[in-house]
Amino acid sequence: MKFEGTDDYVATEDLMVAVNAAVTLERPLLIKGEPGTGKTVLAEEVAKALNRPLIQWHIKSTTKAQQGLYEYDAVSRLRDSQLGDEKVHDISNYIIKGVLWEAFTGDIAPVLLIDEIDKADIEFPNDLLLELDRMEFYVYETKERIVAEKRPLVIITSNNEKELPDAFLRRCFFHYITFPDPDTMKRIIDVHFPDIQKKLVSEALQIFYEIRDVPGLKKKPSTSELLDWLKLLMAEDLPEEILRERDPSKLIPPLHGALLKNEQDVHLFERLAFLSRRDTNR
Repeated sequence: MKFEGTDDYVATEDLMVAVNAAVTLERPLLIKGEPGTGKTVLAEEVAKALNRPLIQWHIKSTTKAQQGLYEYDAVSRLRDSQLGDEKVHDISNYIIKGVLWEAFTGDIAPVLLIDEIDKADIEFPNDLLLELDRMEFYVYETKERIVAEKRPLVIITSNNEKELPDAFLRRCFFHYITFPDPDTMKRIIDVHFPDIQKKLVSEALQIFYEIRDVPGLKKKPSTSELLDWLKLLMAEDLPEEILRERDPSKLIPPLHGALLKNEQDVHLFERLAFLSRRDTNR
């Protein structure tokens, strides 16, 4: 089966090529792009399209690579030994399986999402090099080797907060999700809001891309934030005439809290509006 997008996810041609190349090569697919461009959702939709189970590993700054393999609960074993519990004689009772163990031993080759790998420390990708390359690892406590008989499709996302090691990149098929152009964005909106007024979409998109083009913006609004904004505009039943206004003194769009996510960007638009009013009154 090949990935060709789904009814709920608009995939560009180059993204479909990247997913199918990773499947063919049996290499992890490393996906980068701006936050909010659908990197995490991609794994969910690929699993749905290929009819595979999805296993998710959301990375935090404190996450260690070993946790993805397994953990040995020595504290519980010590406690049980003090209580005279018989199960202490079998060390496998204290092995906690991680997501890679689950992915390697499933009946059906799953889609394994390693989400936001750049949140972890710099050694995290290096610590998974061999495991993701050979699809196997060794459990020292039980002296067993866990091998993936059916290789999972590994999808790794990154927001580019940290550079990933070259040795890790060499083992991946890479794809950067470029920010959607207006035509692609219209298709995405149609998937989420099939009954939305076309005029409202047209006016909202023009404002949205104008905001993204403002010099000095600290955080550009993303696709997910545009969808939130449109949902609010429809809920408030605001006419598109309000969006069509090009009054320089009203540069901040209605319900801008869905698009501008920090005070620096709000103040930037307020300053631009002030300068526009001052120039108009001269």
